[in-house]
Amino acid sequence: MTQNAPVKIAFICTGNSARSQMAEGLARAIGSDRLIVQSAGTRPMGVSRHAVTAMARIGIDITHQTSKGLDQIDNDLDYAITLCGHAEQHCPILPAKVRLHWPFPDPYDMFADDPEKGFIIVRDQLKEKIETFLEERELCK
Repeated sequence: MTQNAPVKIAFICTGNSARSQMAEGLARAIGSDRLIVQSAGTRPMGVSRHAVTAMARIGIDITHQTSKGLDQIDNDLDYAITLCGHAEQHCPILPAKVRLHWPFPDPYDMFADDPEKGFIIVRDQLKEKIETFLEERELCK
C-alpha cells in the first residue's frame, strides 16, 4: 500500500445481504476518499430490507448497493474481511494483502419476533469495529 494509492477493502459474508452490506455502507461513510470499499458473498441473495432500514436510521443510504458474488469484486485487495464463520471457512483464498476475520452474529437469528432489532445491534457493533479499524490506519474522514 503506497501512501497515495487508495486502500481497497472487501467485506465478505455468506449472502451479501446484511452484515457485509452494512459494513460496506459504514466504511464508505466513515472512511476517507482514500478508500475503495466493496462487499460480496459466498452465496449472494440480495440486499436485506432490514439492512437498508437500519442504515437509513443513521443517515446512510445503501439502496444503491447490490448483492455480489466473490467473482464480482476487485482482485487486488489490501484487506479481505470475513464477517461470519461460514464465509471464513468457505471463502476461497482471495488476492488480499491482509485477510481478517471479524465474527458478527447473524442479525436474522437474534430476535425472531423483531428482526430489525438484531440489525440495529449488529450495525452498531460493525460501526464501532470499522471506526477503530479506520482510525488505527488514519483512514477516517
